[in-house]
Amino acid sequence: MGAESEVATQAGYGRGARVLSVGIATTGLVTFAYFSLASYHLGRVEYGFISTLWAMLFITISVIYRPVEQLLSRTIADRRARGLAEAHPLRGPVLIQAAFAGLFLAAAFALRGTLETALGGSTLFWVLVASALAYAASYFARGYCAGHGWFGLYGGLVFFEALARVCFPLAAVLGLASGRTWVALGILAAPVASLAVVPFAVRRHAARAPDPAAPARDAAAAGQDGRFAVAVAGIGLGEQALLNVAVLLVPAGDAAGVVFNAFLITRIPLQLFQSVQTSLLPHLAGLEATEGAAAFARAIRTTLVAVAGFALAVAVGLLVLGPFALELLLNRPGYSGLGLAAVALGMGGHLAAATLNQAALARGRATAAAALWLAAATAFTAWMLLEPIGDALVRAEVGYLGATSALALALYGLYRGGAVGSGSWEAAVTPRA
Repeated sequence: MGAESEVATQAGYGRGARVLSVGIATTGLVTFAYFSLASYHLGRVEYGFISTLWAMLFITISVIYRPVEQLLSRTIADRRARGLAEAHPLRGPVLIQAAFAGLFLAAAFALRGTLETALGGSTLFWVLVASALAYAASYFARGYCAGHGWFGLYGGLVFFEALARVCFPLAAVLGLASGRTWVALGILAAPVASLAVVPFAVRRHAARAPDPAAPARDAAAAGQDGRFAVAVAGIGLGEQALLNVAVLLVPAGDAAGVVFNAFLITRIPLQLFQSVQTSLLPHLAGLEATEGAAAFARAIRTTLVAVAGFALAVAVGLLVLGPFALELLLNRPGYSGLGLAAVALGMGGHLAAATLNQAALARGRATAAAALWLAAATAFTAWMLLEPIGDALVRAEVGYLGATSALALALYGLYRGGAVGSGSWEAAVTPRA
């Protein structure tokens, strides 16, 4: 590829990231509004149960559904970069998604008693189950849109999700409804509403004639899909453990809500970063297939510099205004500016790790990346369980900063190691034109 092609590719990535940034930034603010309204409507114990439900749900869906989102995004983008614009194989991803959903159902009902205790009753258990199943279709649609570069549809999907969710606590605050169950139902309504964009994606796909010359993948490539999905599931488990294990390892109720609120300041930037992360993987996949190592490294370097500047700015802001803002917006006093700044710097490490993780996936290093994420999550979990610091909130803040910083350094070492050989996942799953 020549210089003009590289400029066009970079421009496409930039446009995609900007479109997603607008949609997902709005989504992040609306999600924050959901918890702000819920904290004012519910008592501390009831709000703690909602926080626990959220943590359990997003650990689950990030572990079992994001692998297929990443698989679709990576495979479709790579095929498109190689000139295979249509007839993308979907049967394998559908089967993987269905298998993960089945495993979740089996585990949920096997642990039903424990889950109901943690969630304060059976009602939130059923919200958890129904929401997790609804997200199966939502995440499949996300991966399909990302792979095709339909970032406007992707942004619309996550925006409708957040908008539907916030309507429930808003109605409660306005006196139109009340109670923990009503607020929790917003979490279920979100993935259902997000699927409103699917007909647009189907129409766009149907408008193009399939390419009869596109070669089908063989059974061995489908097996590679499964191994990739399992590795990404491990990455998702590690990432969600870093975000949620501190909430789940403190007593349910008020204490869980306090820790959750502190980590809520990381969730909005991380959600916003999905705009970059979602467009980054297909972009890197195309670069690896067409442009080579120099363009690949340039994209990673630019993203890491932006992450560092953003994290530093957030840390300074929270050091000065963080305790006041959390007390005002989430109706919970007692936070330390220094502790919140530590969480912000940990968020920066998390964002850097997520960037380097996309490089690992694009280069066929998913298994090695998964091992590093799980190691960081295990270390953080051990830190919380051993209680070297008595205060649960301070322990979580310090532990998160240490775990994400170490993870980012380890993934940087993996990135410096380059791509795997010709037997890599991307070589196996993508036939060359």
